[in-house]
Amino acid sequence: MLHIFIDADACPVKQEVYRVATRYRLNVTLVANSWMRIPNDRLIALEVVENGLDAADDWIAEHVESHDIVVTADIPLANRCLKKGARVIGPTGKPFTENNIGQAVATRDLLSELRGAGEITGGPPPLKKRDRSRFLQQLDEVIQSIRREHTFNSS
Repeated sequence: MLHIFIDADACPVKQEVYRVATRYRLNVTLVANSWMRIPNDRLIALEVVENGLDAADDWIAEHVESHDIVVTADIPLANRCLKKGARVIGPTGKPFTENNIGQAVATRDLLSELRGAGEITGGPPPLKKRDRSRFLQQLDEVIQSIRREHTFNSS
């Protein structure tokens, strides 16, 4: 059964996931280092993990299965989930795939080096309305794709 996992601590598109998941009646698990308010819906759960460096990432990577969806901006987590057969979408709607994850890891490493050298300061730009729209469209497309594959494979 298709399940959506959200790397929730800094995820700016939780409300969008709730709307889409409600429409499709999908289970959603938010994974975070601290408690947060979630909708009162039996399909939406919050998993609070210890405050370890990668505790939320580790929990998601341990529980995600093939044909699940993970929403994260964390490139190493995206890579781990792709290796388990999950689909991964960033908050801006950009899908992480086997074809682009290598470049994403290399870019992340380069930017990390530049930040360490003081060349770059600050984080990613704030999410724009078109990013949210692109995210909603991509999430819908991925759900439809997984459902088509599942129906085809079940026949």
